[in-house]
Amino acid sequence: MTAENVSPAESASPGKNSSRAEITRFAPSPSGYLHLGHAYSALFTAHAAEARGGRFLLRIDDIDIERARPAFEAAIFEDLAWLGLSWAQPLRRQSECQGDYALAVERLQAGGVIYPCFCTRKDIAAEIARAGAAPHGPGETVYPGTCRALDADTRARRIAAGEAHALRLDTEKALAMAEAEQGARLTWHDRTRGTQTCDPRPQGDVVITRKDVAASYHLSVVVDDAAQGITLVTRGEDLFEASHVHRLLQHLLDLPVPDYHHHRLLTDENGKRLAKRHDALSIRSLRAAGHSAEAVIAMTGLPEEIGSAG
Repeated sequence: MTAENVSPAESASPGKNSSRAEITRFAPSPSGYLHLGHAYSALFTAHAAEARGGRFLLRIDDIDIERARPAFEAAIFEDLAWLGLSWAQPLRRQSECQGDYALAVERLQAGGVIYPCFCTRKDIAAEIARAGAAPHGPGETVYPGTCRALDADTRARRIAAGEAHALRLDTEKALAMAEAEQGARLTWHDRTRGTQTCDPRPQGDVVITRKDVAASYHLSVVVDDAAQGITLVTRGEDLFEASHVHRLLQHLLDLPVPDYHHHRLLTDENGKRLAKRHDALSIRSLRAAGHSAEAVIAMTGLPEEIGSAG
Protein backbone atom coordinates (compact mmCIF):
# COMPACT_ATOMS: atom_id res chain seq x y z
CA MET A 1 0.00 0.00 0.00
CA THR A 2 1.27 3.47 -0.86
CA ALA A 3 0.02 6.99 -0.24
CA GLU A 4 0.77 10.08 -2.29
CA ASN A 5 0.06 13.78 -2.76
CA VAL A 6 -1.06 16.42 -0.27
CA SER A 7 -0.95 16.42 3.51
CA PRO A 8 -3.04 18.21 6.14
CA ALA A 9 -0.28 20.80 6.45
CA GLU A 10 -1.15 21.97 2.95
CA SER A 11 -4.78 22.68 3.85
CA ALA A 12 -3.83 25.63 6.07
CA SER A 13 -4.87 28.26 3.53
CA PRO A 14 -8.60 28.68 4.10
CA GLY A 15 -10.75 30.77 1.81
CA LYS A 16 -13.75 32.94 2.57
CA ASN A 17 -15.10 30.44 5.13
CA SER A 18 -12.10 30.89 7.44
CA SER A 19 -13.95 33.06 9.99
CA ARG A 20 -16.44 30.39 11.06
CA ALA A 21 -16.13 27.07 12.83
CA GLU A 22 -15.49 24.28 10.38
CA ILE A 23 -18.29 21.86 9.51
CA THR A 24 -17.14 18.80 7.59
CA ARG A 25 -18.76 15.54 6.51
CA PHE A 26 -17.89 11.96 5.63
CA ALA A 27 -20.45 10.42 3.27
CA PRO A 28 -19.90 6.70 2.62
CA SER A 29 -22.22 4.50 0.59
CA PRO A 30 -23.57 1.41 2.41
CA SER A 31 -22.85 -0.85 -0.56
CA GLY A 32 -19.86 -2.63 0.96
CA TYR A 33 -17.48 -2.59 3.89
CA LEU A 34 -15.26 0.40 4.57
CA HIS A 35 -11.61 -0.08 3.64
CA LEU A 36 -8.38 1.60 4.70
CA GLY A 37 -8.91 4.44 2.23
CA HIS A 38 -12.27 5.19 3.84
CA ALA A 39 -10.58 5.18 7.23
CA TYR A 40 -8.09 7.77 6.02
CA SER A 41 -10.83 9.96 4.55
CA ALA A 42 -13.02 9.79 7.67
CA LEU A 43 -10.11 10.49 10.01
CA PHE A 44 -8.83 13.31 7.80
CA THR A 45 -12.28 14.89 7.68
CA ALA A 46 -12.80 14.61 11.44
CA HIS A 47 -9.36 16.12 12.07
CA ALA A 48 -10.11 19.04 9.74
CA ALA A 49 -13.19 19.91 11.81
CA GLU A 50 -11.48 19.41 15.17
CA ALA A 51 -8.49 21.54 14.17
CA ARG A 52 -10.75 24.57 13.80
CA GLY A 53 -13.24 23.98 16.58
CA GLY A 54 -15.99 22.69 14.34
CA ARG A 55 -18.23 19.69 13.84
CA PHE A 56 -17.75 16.41 12.00
CA LEU A 57 -20.92 15.02 10.39
CA LEU A 58 -21.71 11.60 9.00
CA ARG A 59 -23.98 11.25 5.97
CA ILE A 60 -25.20 7.96 4.54
CA ASP A 61 -25.13 7.96 0.74
CA ASP A 62 -27.94 5.42 0.26
CA ILE A 63 -29.89 7.09 -2.51
CA ASP A 64 -29.37 4.05 -4.75
CA ILE A 65 -31.61 1.74 -2.77
CA GLU A 66 -30.85 -1.25 -4.99
CA ARG A 67 -27.22 -1.25 -3.88
CA ALA A 68 -27.58 -0.07 -0.28
CA ARG A 69 -27.75 -2.71 2.48
CA PRO A 70 -28.67 -2.23 6.17
CA ALA A 71 -25.85 -4.58 7.19
CA PHE A 72 -23.28 -2.36 5.49
CA GLU A 73 -24.74 0.75 7.14
CA ALA A 74 -24.48 -0.92 10.54
CA ALA A 75 -20.88 -1.85 9.76
CA ILE A 76 -20.10 1.79 8.89
CA PHE A 77 -21.24 2.92 12.34
CA GLU A 78 -19.35 0.10 14.05
CA ASP A 79 -16.09 0.61 12.13
CA LEU A 80 -16.02 4.38 12.59
CA ALA A 81 -16.75 4.09 16.32
CA TRP A 82 -14.01 1.48 16.61
CA LEU A 83 -11.60 3.99 15.05
CA GLY A 84 -12.56 6.41 17.82
CA LEU A 85 -14.77 8.69 15.76
CA SER A 86 -18.05 10.24 16.81
CA TRP A 87 -20.29 12.51 14.81
CA ALA A 88 -22.85 15.21 15.39
CA GLN A 89 -26.53 14.44 15.09
CA PRO A 90 -28.93 14.28 13.39
CA LEU A 91 -27.63 11.82 10.85
CA ARG A 92 -28.64 12.57 7.25
CA ARG A 93 -29.63 9.69 4.96
CA GLN A 94 -30.04 10.51 1.30
CA SER A 95 -32.90 8.00 0.97
CA GLU A 96 -34.91 10.21 3.35
CA CYS A 97 -34.27 13.44 1.43
CA GLN A 98 -35.79 12.78 -1.97
CA GLY A 99 -38.13 15.75 -1.57
CA ASP A 100 -35.13 18.05 -1.35
CA TYR A 101 -33.73 16.66 -4.59
CA ALA A 102 -37.10 16.93 -6.33
CA LEU A 103 -37.29 20.63 -5.47
CA ALA A 104 -33.79 21.15 -6.86
CA VAL A 105 -34.74 19.37 -10.09
CA GLU A 106 -37.84 21.57 -10.40
CA ARG A 107 -35.69 24.67 -10.08
CA LEU A 108 -33.27 23.47 -12.75
CA GLN A 109 -36.19 22.65 -15.04
CA ALA A 110 -37.67 26.10 -14.50
CA GLY A 111 -34.31 27.58 -15.45
CA GLY A 112 -34.26 25.61 -18.68
CA VAL A 113 -30.86 24.09 -18.03
CA ILE A 114 -31.71 20.37 -17.98
CA TYR A 115 -33.13 18.15 -20.67
CA PRO A 116 -34.45 14.58 -20.99
CA CYS A 117 -32.03 11.98 -22.33
CA PHE A 118 -33.54 8.83 -23.83
CA CYS A 119 -30.27 7.07 -24.62
CA THR A 120 -30.30 3.43 -23.55
CA ARG A 121 -27.79 1.63 -21.40
CA LYS A 122 -26.41 0.11 -24.57
CA ASP A 123 -25.86 3.59 -26.02
CA ILE A 124 -23.96 4.89 -23.01
CA ALA A 125 -23.89 1.86 -20.74
CA ALA A 126 -21.08 2.67 -18.35
CA GLU A 127 -21.94 6.36 -17.95
CA ILE A 128 -25.62 5.79 -17.12
CA ALA A 129 -24.79 2.88 -14.82
CA ARG A 130 -22.49 5.13 -12.78
CA ALA A 131 -24.79 8.16 -12.74
CA GLY A 132 -25.97 7.56 -9.17
CA ALA A 133 -22.45 7.09 -7.81
CA ALA A 134 -19.48 9.36 -7.33
CA PRO A 135 -17.33 9.69 -10.47
CA HIS A 136 -13.70 8.67 -10.11
CA GLY A 137 -11.61 10.79 -12.38
CA PRO A 138 -11.03 11.89 -15.98
CA GLY A 139 -11.38 8.35 -17.36
CA GLU A 140 -15.15 8.51 -16.97
CA THR A 141 -17.32 8.34 -20.10
CA VAL A 142 -18.41 11.79 -21.29
CA TYR A 143 -21.89 11.92 -22.78
CA PRO A 144 -21.78 13.12 -26.41
CA GLY A 145 -24.97 15.19 -26.15
CA THR A 146 -27.10 12.95 -28.34
CA CYS A 147 -30.47 14.10 -26.95
CA ARG A 148 -29.58 17.73 -26.38
CA ALA A 149 -30.81 18.84 -29.81
CA LEU A 150 -34.21 17.11 -29.63
CA ASP A 151 -37.06 19.59 -30.11
CA ALA A 152 -39.68 20.20 -27.43
CA ASP A 153 -42.42 18.32 -29.28
CA THR A 154 -40.26 15.22 -29.71
CA ARG A 155 -39.30 15.27 -26.05
CA ALA A 156 -42.91 15.67 -24.92
CA ARG A 157 -44.12 12.89 -27.24
CA ARG A 158 -41.48 10.42 -26.05
CA ILE A 159 -42.11 11.22 -22.39
CA ALA A 160 -45.88 10.84 -22.90
CA ALA A 161 -45.22 7.46 -24.50
CA GLY A 162 -43.56 6.35 -21.29
CA GLU A 163 -39.99 6.14 -22.56
CA ALA A 164 -37.48 5.83 -19.74
CA HIS A 165 -35.19 8.80 -19.56
CA ALA A 166 -32.61 10.56 -17.44
CA LEU A 167 -32.37 14.32 -16.96
CA ARG A 168 -29.06 15.87 -17.94
CA LEU A 169 -27.50 19.25 -17.31
CA ASP A 170 -26.99 21.32 -20.46
CA THR A 171 -23.56 22.31 -19.26
CA GLU A 172 -22.61 24.83 -21.96
CA LYS A 173 -25.95 26.63 -21.69
CA ALA A 174 -25.95 26.58 -17.88
CA LEU A 175 -22.40 27.90 -17.64
CA ALA A 176 -23.10 30.72 -20.09
CA MET A 177 -26.20 31.71 -18.15
CA ALA A 178 -24.37 31.60 -14.83
CA GLU A 179 -21.48 33.72 -16.05
CA ALA A 180 -23.88 36.24 -17.57
CA GLU A 181 -25.76 36.51 -14.26
CA GLN A 182 -22.50 36.73 -12.29
CA GLY A 183 -20.93 39.20 -14.71
CA ALA A 184 -17.73 37.20 -14.39
CA ARG A 185 -16.36 33.67 -14.39
CA LEU A 186 -17.46 31.46 -11.49
CA THR A 187 -14.73 30.53 -9.03
CA TRP A 188 -14.25 28.21 -6.06
CA HIS A 189 -11.50 27.79 -3.48
CA ASP A 190 -9.44 24.66 -3.09
CA ARG A 191 -7.22 24.78 0.00
CA THR A 192 -4.34 22.99 -1.70
CA ARG A 193 -4.54 24.58 -5.15
CA GLY A 194 -5.98 28.01 -4.44
CA THR A 195 -8.72 29.82 -6.35
CA GLN A 196 -10.13 27.79 -9.23
CA THR A 197 -12.00 29.10 -12.24
CA CYS A 198 -15.07 26.96 -12.75
CA ASP A 199 -15.02 24.97 -16.00
CA PRO A 200 -17.28 21.90 -15.91
CA ARG A 201 -17.35 21.48 -19.69
CA PRO A 202 -14.83 18.60 -19.77
CA GLN A 203 -17.34 16.58 -17.71
CA GLY A 204 -19.98 16.94 -20.42
CA ASP A 205 -23.72 16.99 -19.80
CA VAL A 206 -23.79 15.09 -16.53
CA VAL A 207 -26.82 13.18 -15.28
CA ILE A 208 -28.95 15.03 -12.73
CA THR A 209 -31.53 12.32 -12.09
CA ARG A 210 -32.86 9.17 -13.71
CA LYS A 211 -35.88 6.93 -13.39
CA ASP A 212 -34.46 4.57 -10.74
CA VAL A 213 -32.37 7.08 -8.75
CA ALA A 214 -33.85 10.33 -7.39
CA ALA A 215 -30.64 12.31 -7.82
CA SER A 216 -27.19 11.72 -9.24
CA TYR A 217 -24.09 12.09 -7.13
CA HIS A 218 -23.58 15.59 -8.54
CA LEU A 219 -27.02 16.88 -7.53
CA SER A 220 -27.36 15.06 -4.21
CA VAL A 221 -23.98 16.11 -2.84
CA VAL A 222 -24.59 19.78 -3.66
CA VAL A 223 -28.04 19.76 -2.04
CA ASP A 224 -26.84 17.77 0.97
CA ASP A 225 -23.81 19.95 1.66
CA ALA A 226 -25.96 23.07 1.62
CA ALA A 227 -28.62 21.49 3.84
CA GLN A 228 -26.01 20.50 6.40
CA GLY A 229 -24.16 23.82 6.34
CA ILE A 230 -20.87 22.23 5.24
CA THR A 231 -18.06 24.79 5.15
CA LEU A 232 -15.27 22.47 4.02
CA VAL A 233 -15.76 19.56 1.62
CA THR A 234 -12.95 17.06 2.07
CA ARG A 235 -12.78 14.19 -0.40
CA GLY A 236 -10.37 12.30 -2.63
CA GLU A 237 -8.40 14.02 -5.34
CA ASP A 238 -10.15 11.80 -7.90
CA LEU A 239 -13.18 14.07 -7.44
CA PHE A 240 -11.36 17.33 -8.15
CA GLU A 241 -12.90 17.75 -11.61
CA ALA A 242 -16.38 17.01 -10.26
CA SER A 243 -16.08 20.10 -8.07
CA HIS A 244 -16.33 22.26 -11.19
CA VAL A 245 -19.76 20.73 -11.87
CA HIS A 246 -20.78 21.26 -8.26
CA ARG A 247 -19.79 24.92 -8.31
CA LEU A 248 -22.03 25.47 -11.33
CA LEU A 249 -24.94 23.69 -9.65
CA GLN A 250 -24.45 25.78 -6.52
CA HIS A 251 -24.91 28.92 -8.59
CA LEU A 252 -27.93 27.57 -10.46
CA LEU A 253 -29.60 26.56 -7.19
CA ASP A 254 -28.51 29.69 -5.28
CA LEU A 255 -26.64 27.64 -2.68
CA PRO A 256 -23.63 28.61 -0.54
CA VAL A 257 -20.18 27.66 -1.80
CA PRO A 258 -17.97 25.78 0.67
CA ASP A 259 -14.20 25.50 0.55
CA TYR A 260 -12.73 22.26 -0.77
CA HIS A 261 -9.79 20.06 0.09
CA HIS A 262 -9.09 17.11 -2.21
CA HIS A 263 -6.92 14.79 -0.18
CA ARG A 264 -4.55 12.08 -1.35
CA LEU A 265 -5.73 8.58 -2.14
CA LEU A 266 -4.51 5.34 -0.64
CA THR A 267 -3.44 2.76 -3.20
CA ASP A 268 -2.68 -0.95 -3.19
CA GLU A 269 0.65 -2.62 -3.91
CA ASN A 270 0.02 -2.13 -7.65
CA GLY A 271 -0.65 1.58 -7.30
CA LYS A 272 -4.39 1.23 -7.86
CA ARG A 273 -6.89 3.20 -5.80
CA LEU A 274 -8.39 1.14 -3.00
CA ALA A 275 -11.96 -0.03 -3.64
CA LYS A 276 -14.48 -2.11 -1.73
CA ARG A 277 -13.27 -5.22 -3.55
CA HIS A 278 -10.02 -4.98 -1.55
CA ASP A 279 -11.44 -7.06 1.29
CA ALA A 280 -8.05 -7.75 2.87
CA LEU A 281 -7.74 -4.02 3.53
CA SER A 282 -11.30 -3.55 4.77
CA ILE A 283 -11.52 -2.26 8.32
CA ARG A 284 -13.61 -5.31 9.16
CA SER A 285 -10.91 -7.71 7.92
CA LEU A 286 -8.10 -5.79 9.61
CA ARG A 287 -10.01 -5.96 12.89
CA ALA A 288 -10.60 -9.68 12.46
CA ALA A 289 -6.88 -10.17 11.82
CA GLY A 290 -6.15 -8.77 15.26
CA HIS A 291 -4.99 -5.26 14.39
CA SER A 292 -5.74 -2.60 16.97
CA ALA A 293 -7.49 0.65 16.09
CA GLU A 294 -4.23 2.48 16.70
CA ALA A 295 -2.41 0.18 14.27
CA VAL A 296 -5.04 0.67 11.57
CA ILE A 297 -4.93 4.43 12.03
CA ALA A 298 -1.14 4.29 11.69
CA MET A 299 -1.52 2.32 8.45
CA THR A 300 -3.34 5.28 6.91
CA GLY A 301 -0.29 7.50 7.43
CA LEU A 302 -2.43 10.30 8.81
CA PRO A 303 -0.79 10.53 12.28
CA GLU A 304 2.60 11.02 10.62
CA GLU A 305 1.19 13.74 8.35
CA ILE A 306 -0.40 15.54 11.27
CA GLY A 307 2.84 15.30 13.22
CA SER A 308 4.90 16.66 10.35
CA ALA A 309 2.45 19.54 10.00
CA GLY A 310 3.37 20.60 13.52
